[in-house]
Amino acid sequence: MTNYILFFDAAPSGPAFWAFSAVVFVMICIAVAITAFLLLRKTLKMAFRMAIVGVILLIAIVGGIAALYLGSSSERPRPGPRPSSPTRR
Repeated sequence: MTNYILFFDAAPSGPAFWAFSAVVFVMICIAVAITAFLLLRKTLKMAFRMAIVGVILLIAIVGGIAALYLGSSSERPRPGPRPSSPTRR
């Protein structure tokens, strides 16, 4: 007997979630870097502004790579043992 419930099993969404979260994190950090660059226009010299933006973008890149690494697990959940059906006599 075929168990048709298994055909409705959802695919694992872990890798897609982590990839999406990595992209969103990088985009938010880029927006913060641009905002910081524009807000510091009159108060700091260009070298300091670029250093601050560089640190923010470095955090974005490291965070994005970490999120992609966490989402790309090579281990997949293995199905457990099938329950034995009672034998009819």
